[in-house]
Formats: sequence, structure tokens, C-alpha cells
Amino acid sequence: MSNKEYLTVSALTKYLHTKFTKDPYLQRVYLTGEISNFRLRSRHQYFSLKDDNAVISVTMFKSAFDKLKFKPEEGMKVLVSGRIDLYEPQGKYQIIVDSMQPDGVGALYQAYEQLVEKLRLEGLFAEDKKKPLVKFPKRIAVVTSPSGAVIRDIITTVRRRYPIVQLVLYPAVVQGKESADSLIGRLKQINEDGNFDTIIIGRGGGSIEDLWPFNEEKVARAISQSKIPVISSVGHETDTTIADLVADVRAATPTAAAELATPVLNEELLKINKYEVNLIQTMNAYIANYQRILTKIKQSYIFQQPDRLYATYMQKLDILNSKRNHAFNNILYKNDRSLTLLTNRLANVNPSSRVDLLNEKLMQLRKNLDNNIQTVINDKHMQVEKLIYSLDALSPLKVMSRGYSYTTLNDKVVKSVDQLNKSDEIDVHFKDGTVKASVIDLVEGKNGRQ
Repeated sequence: MSNKEYLTVSALTKYLHTKFTKDPYLQRVYLTGEISNFRLRSRHQYFSLKDDNAVISVTMFKSAFDKLKFKPEEGMKVLVSGRIDLYEPQGKYQIIVDSMQPDGVGALYQAYEQLVEKLRLEGLFAEDKKKPLVKFPKRIAVVTSPSGAVIRDIITTVRRRYPIVQLVLYPAVVQGKESADSLIGRLKQINEDGNFDTIIIGRGGGSIEDLWPFNEEKVARAISQSKIPVISSVGHETDTTIADLVADVRAATPTAAAELATPVLNEELLKINKYEVNLIQTMNAYIANYQRILTKIKQSYIFQQPDRLYATYMQKLDILNSKRNHAFNNILYKNDRSLTLLTNRLANVNPSSRVDLLNEKLMQLRKNLDNNIQTVINDKHMQVEKLIYSLDALSPLKVMSRGYSYTTLNDKVVKSVDQLNKSDEIDVHFKDGTVKASVIDLVEGKNGRQ
């Protein structure tokens, strides 16, 4: 036992890992099996591949998984290719898958079926979302390769059928990785221009790989969102792409697309001529019919004897006028009687006699008033004369006229000798004038000084 050399688990696992890595038969392995334990993860995918007797772990990195054209599902039988490796921390071997496709059905076809189902559930194929084609277009935009047979077939067909329409080519890449973005860009450009009636998008036939850009989801959504009706013509009659399903109209060939987009000008002109003839014949028939109606109307008694039309109305008018006059006379008679009665009543209560009596009384009162006023004036006049006579009798002037006078000193009446002194200058007032005097001496009377 002591001569034996024991390995660690890590050393053995590392040795086996090196064997797997360097073995040329394990660098590219192709397996078929059934997917097991699949659960979609955000980055790398880890699941199993099994058959009836064995199971192998599978690791598929995000860069490889993003390239798949279909969605893996539990129980799906697939074909994978990759390299065999050993995961040292867990000591288990696995296959690192770099490509995978459904077994028995191509990956592109599987992706096609899944996308068709998704868009169908969203309603992108519904008939009520299809826009009707313009029957007489003025401008048609064509999205296709500028060098392919599609544009030549469309030009030839349109020139033959409807040469007055304007065709505008929007050249696009219709095959390869850049084709989807090229198709979307052209559709967006046409809608932004906005002066087109119809869009034809298509290319010639080919394998499903060649036609795959027309199965891209973003291309399908760009066609669905177009405000202008789209005719899809991709591949041959047996080829059906998602672009065909989502377009407003699908054409089997480019020629059929041109025929759907345009009418036949000569046929339309013949239709117009036919419509013109039918219109003229119809109008002539209408005119002839109305002519007969007019002739019949002219022969009517209304136009032969028009007075019969209003004779009855004239009689009704006379009757109504008679009734109106009778009613009016009745009203006048009643009003006249009422007026007579009111006049008599007014005469009985006529105030003019009373007014005359009151006027006479007023004149008498005025006369009495004047007499009374005159009597009062005369009485007052006599009273005034008596008062004047009495006043005149008491007037100082009247007394002075009998020889009396009065004396003033400094404009004050002197009533007593005591008010005077010798040499005072006094004024002696007489009836007819004033005498200035000087007091020489003062003589008292019996009751005063002398």
C-alpha cells in the first residue's frame, strides 16, 4: 500500500478536463436528443439533453442563444453541436452548445411558425385591419432591389395596364443581414413623404433563408403600421412569408401585384363610355317620361279652365265677407245704442247749470268782498285822519306857532335854568328859525334862582 501514489480529487478532475479539452474527437460533437429541465434564464441557459437511456448536461452561453431563430421548449427534440467539457467544481461533464435547431424541422421554419402564432394572437392578420387599395392610384411606391426582375415586371405590367400612374422605385436590400433595416427604412421614408396611394414591397423567389428578412418581426410591424396600403409580393406563389400575411393585400407574383395595384386603363375608358351611354339613355328616358307627364298636366282642366281652380274659394270668400259685414253692423248697432244711453245719462247729470249758479254766487261774493274791503279802507282812512288831527294838535310845532320856543345847549334841550351858566352859547328855536344867544345873567323864579 505504501508504494501506491494517491491523487487528489482536484488533480483527477483537472486531468480529465485536460483530456476532454485536447481530445480532437470531442472538439466538435453533434448530438440529437430531447430538451429536459429547460427554464428560460436572463443570461446563459442551462438544461439537459436526454434520450431513452442517458442524460447529458448542456450549457449554452448568451451569445449563442441570442442567435436562435426559435424558442426552445420542454420536450422538444433538437439537433445540437458543440464541444465536450468537464465542469471541475462539480466534477460533471457537459456539452457547451454553440448551435441548435429543431430536429426534423428547420430552425427558420420553427421560428416562422412561432412568430406567425404570436402575431396572429396580437391580431396583425385580422381582416378588419386591412386597408383597402386605391382603385385609381396616381403614385405607386415600389420597395425592391433596383436590379432584380421584380421592378422590371412591375414596370412592364403597369405600362401595359395603366400608363398614367407614376411609379417611384425605393431601392432596398432584399437579402442578407442588412435587408430588414433597409426595408423598414424605405417604408418609413415613403410614409413620411405621404404622397403615395399604394406601396408594393417584394422580391423574387428563393430559399427560406433568402426570404427570411420578410419573416422578421420588425419588418412585419413596419408593414402593419404603414398608413398607406401595402401589397406584398415575396417569392413564388407557393412561398408565403409573414410580410404576405400582415400586408393589406398579398400577390403571388410581382406581375400580380402590379395588376392588383392598377386597373386596365382601356377597360376603364370603355366602362366610362358605357356609363356615358347608359347615363344618356337614362336621362333621355327620364326626360321623355317627364315630357309625357307635362303633356298630361297641360291637358288637365286646371290649366284649360284655371278659374275653376278657385271658383269654390271665391264663393267661400263672398260668404265670409257677408258674415263679416253682418257681424260688423251688429257691433256698430250695439255700440250706437250704448252711446245714446250714455249721452242721456250724461245730460241728466250735466254740471253746467250748477257751474253757472256757482259762478253767479262767486261773482256776488267777489262784489261783497270788494264792498267790504272798501268800507274797511274808508274806516281806516277816517281813523288815520283823526289820529293825524290829534297828533297835529299835540305837535310842538303847533304849540310854537302860538309863540312858544325851546332852547338847546350843545344839541340838548334845556329844561331848567340850572342847566345853564353865564356865557353859555345857546340856541333858541322858533317856529320859523333859530337864534344863537349868549347867557348874560341867570334869574331865578319863584321855585329857583334868579
